[in-house]
This record gives sequence, structure tokens and C-alpha cells, in this order.
Amino acid sequence: MPPPPPHDPEPQWPIPTFNFRIEDLAHPGAKLFLDLVRADVALRDAVVTVCKWLYTTETVPTNVECITLVLRPMPGVAHTFGSPTHKEIHFSLDHIRNSESRARDEIIGVLTHEMVHCYQYNALGQCPGGLIEGIADWVRLNAGLGPPHWKREAGDKWDAGYQTTAYFLEWIEDRYGAGSIRELNEGLKDKEYDEHIFKDVTGRKISKLWKIYKEALEEKHGL
Repeated sequence: MPPPPPHDPEPQWPIPTFNFRIEDLAHPGAKLFLDLVRADVALRDAVVTVCKWLYTTETVPTNVECITLVLRPMPGVAHTFGSPTHKEIHFSLDHIRNSESRARDEIIGVLTHEMVHCYQYNALGQCPGGLIEGIADWVRLNAGLGPPHWKREAGDKWDAGYQTTAYFLEWIEDRYGAGSIRELNEGLKDKEYDEHIFKDVTGRKISKLWKIYKEALEEKHGL
């Protein structure tokens, strides 16, 4: 019997240093996190997921040197900030506690979303917030980490953000080919935002893409 064909080697992505801090060890959300997740593994997996969906080994940014995850009691879910080299992800212990029934999936999903913000391009800070958040949730969606309450709905605006924009981007990727959103992200690098990047990637203006997408959803749902 001939030997099996060799597997392509796993891409070697640049992995930064990780730091981890919990600001209230007695919080029920902290216990859930520590019981369900190894922080170093979860953060590394999130970096690999982001790199895989948004970059190639030739295009991946190498500026991120250190990522610090901070778990603390706070309203909301999570947010990310920092410099080009050092990023901080602050994650709500209250949200983790409130997600107890599916805490592990929610933790990994939120970390993946926030990790996108550590690596994605943002058109020199001028990219619409809805597109920034939509790309983050698009990566989360492709990683199989979308929560059960997400629904594929058109809404009023393509850049409403989060899952609304994520499902729209998924449709673009399916219709115009694998790598379309990677190319869109690349179009946000080191230059001011111009919605013409959608036409560069797909051949159509964003307004036309949104119209076709909404019509496809209405047809699917029999509206």
C-alpha cells in the first residue's frame, strides 16, 4: 500500500506574548472561566483563528507583541484597546456569570471577536464602526462560535454592525469567492476609508450589494 500523501504543514503565525489578570478572584465569573478555559490556549487559538480568516502568512501583521487579557466586573461584554504593539482585552466577569449555561462557548466566542480588534485594519481609524464590528463577528461566525440568538436579518443598514453585518459579509464571501473579506480587510490598510473598496472586491457598489442581499433574504423567507 502506498504511503498517504503528505499533509501541508500548519501555517506558522506570529504568536505574541500573553498576560492574564483577574481583578476579582472571588467573582462567580472568575470561577467559571478558570474551570472551563485555559487562558493561554484560548488566546493562542483566537490569534490563529483571526490570522487564518483575515490574512495569509505573507500578509499577516507582525506588530502585535503582547496581548493582556483582563477579567473584571464591569457592565457590557468586552472591549479592546492599546498601542500597535501592546493590546488589552477587558472582559466582563458579570457577562461570563450571566452566560453560565453556555459559558465556555461564549468565552471563546467573545475572545475571538475581541482578538480581531487586535489585528484588523481600520482605514487609519476612519472605518465605520459597524464594519469593524461586523468583520469581528464574521470571524466569530466562521469559527463556528456564533451564539444561538444570532439571526440572519437584513435590518435597515448594511453597517449596523455585529451579526447583521457579519451575515452580510458571509453572503459576500459565498457569492464573490473565498478571500473576499480578507481582501476587504486589506483594503482598509494604511489609507482613509472609501466605500469603493466594496466595488474593488466584488465589482459592485455597496448600495447594490445590500439591495441584492436584502432581496435574497426576502426570497428565502418568502416575504
